[in-house]
Amino acid sequence: MFYAIVRGLLRVYFRLFYGFRVTGLENVPTAGAIIVVANHASALDPLALGAACPRPLRFMAKAELFDNPVLAMVLRGLRAFPVKRGQVDREAYRTSIEALRVGDALGIFPEGTRSKTGELQAAHPGAARFSMQTGAPIVPAAVVGTFAGHRKGMNRFREAKVRVVFGAPIQVPAKGSATREDSDRLAHQIMERIQDLIDAA
Repeated sequence: MFYAIVRGLLRVYFRLFYGFRVTGLENVPTAGAIIVVANHASALDPLALGAACPRPLRFMAKAELFDNPVLAMVLRGLRAFPVKRGQVDREAYRTSIEALRVGDALGIFPEGTRSKTGELQAAHPGAARFSMQTGAPIVPAAVVGTFAGHRKGMNRFREAKVRVVFGAPIQVPAKGSATREDSDRLAHQIMERIQDLIDAA
């Protein structure tokens, strides 16, 4: 309920102030596990992606944010879970796999951190590995316009137009495990699809 209320408010907010438009919703499966992957150039990207997606998304958030009890409560209400960056976080990995196994939608920014230039960075293999292990299809998405607003400053962000575009799912047969070469190849494919969506938008 809390997630639905916040998502509804975000949709109204983005539409009123930022000319928010979402396309490609027909590409998002309505049931079953999926991994929604997108570019990341602004702190607003998770909000825009969460507002655009017709299904509740589970996001990883850096563990430091959960040190604040009030913020931690809000994040958990939004179905986020902590991840320790810069190291192998086995608990976050298990949480991600379990979310997919019960049919949730997992939201991931494969770059791992925000791009300082707005250009796509190399992908980490996490989303690819999750997909290969569980067979969950990958839904590429492009979040466009947030970087322009970020550069202008929050007080001028409304000058930017924010668009979210969902692309056709990438179907990945479950392998249980995958080689580094397999996951790197899929990660590269993911970023190519995201770049195609950005270019088209």
